[in-house]
Amino acid sequence: MNFLESIQMAGKTLLSNKLRSALTMLGIVIGNASVIAMIGIGEGGQKYVSQQLESLGPNILFVLPGNQETERISRDVPRTLILEDAEAIATQVPTVANVTAELNSRQVVTYRNRNTDVNIIGTTPSFLTVRDFDPEKGRFFTDIDMKRSNQVVVLGADLAERLFGSVNPVGQQLRIKNTSFQVIGVLTAKGSNLGVNYDDAALVPIITAANRLIGRTSPYGLEVTYIVASAKNADSVDAAEFQITNLLRQRHKITGEDDFTIRSQKDALQTVGQITGALTIMLAAIAGISLFVGGIGIMNIMLVSVTERTQEIGLRKAIGATEQDILLQFIIEAVIVSAIGGLVGTAVGVGSIFLVAALTPLEAGISPVAITMAVGISGGIGLFFGVVPARRAAKLDPIVALRSA
Repeated sequence: MNFLESIQMAGKTLLSNKLRSALTMLGIVIGNASVIAMIGIGEGGQKYVSQQLESLGPNILFVLPGNQETERISRDVPRTLILEDAEAIATQVPTVANVTAELNSRQVVTYRNRNTDVNIIGTTPSFLTVRDFDPEKGRFFTDIDMKRSNQVVVLGADLAERLFGSVNPVGQQLRIKNTSFQVIGVLTAKGSNLGVNYDDAALVPIITAANRLIGRTSPYGLEVTYIVASAKNADSVDAAEFQITNLLRQRHKITGEDDFTIRSQKDALQTVGQITGALTIMLAAIAGISLFVGGIGIMNIMLVSVTERTQEIGLRKAIGATEQDILLQFIIEAVIVSAIGGLVGTAVGVGSIFLVAALTPLEAGISPVAITMAVGISGGIGLFFGVVPARRAAKLDPIVALRSA
């Protein structure tokens, strides 16, 4: 028999037991679909998180109070950054385009008979540029609002809808910590970023926040929760980080360890990429177990097939079929089962990825490498697990086979 005849005979044998062949393929189908879907969903998750981080603004640097040692020792965040630090960065660091500072606190916001506890963010007019926001309605506060400590507020999209419903909030009065504020604008919806949901926050001038809502507690100036700076371009992020570090060390008269931490968007992307990558590999490995189980299923069914086809094997060997012919036919049957199962599993896996992308914010992440590996591995599994029953069939003595039949 030549190779083509062996394939034809293997195909006819599999078609004669359609249900058993389909059930044998099921393990491979589930394994391939699981591996491809897990890797695709993992890649979609990575893209989603990266887009969320990039939406914070271009080339962002976060300057946080304290350092890793103080975070390890105590949960209390030290008050080491002041508004003047942000102003110094804006005027003295040439690689920085814009700088803003934020002073955060949770307060009760009241509009008529509606009360809600929200995040109050005191910030500067440059917030829009640095954090890449735009007002959907009204305007943002200006330098004049800052200097005069005007009691004006800009609402996040979700907070505005929750408090005012279909009413236009611009021009309305609300109360924050029993202090009256005028709504001058509403931000476009953007979602949560790094644990801060600006869509559900109220933004006021940072001077107003310190004077009217939170209070000044630092003797050195107006303390801030953190400073956010945007470098002029992606190539200047590292230089900006170096220059900000030197400037703050000089301003804080530091001779030892820094009392602040600078984290870049690039660092956050790398950290998130490592975490999501590890999770994707773990999920793919778990899903890959089903491929192994599917291979064992192929071996079991092929061993049963050898027992059922003892007479056929004896007759073929009696009329001149060699051990190689018998071995090749059984291996081809195992490979056909695993290959078809791999292709069907690939289709199911890709379809699952598109379904998840349609129902969730995740993008469809189709990995050609994952598909190639999954199909190749499933074919290899069929070959590997088909060898044992194939060798058993090939080694049958024709006289014993015919007699046992």
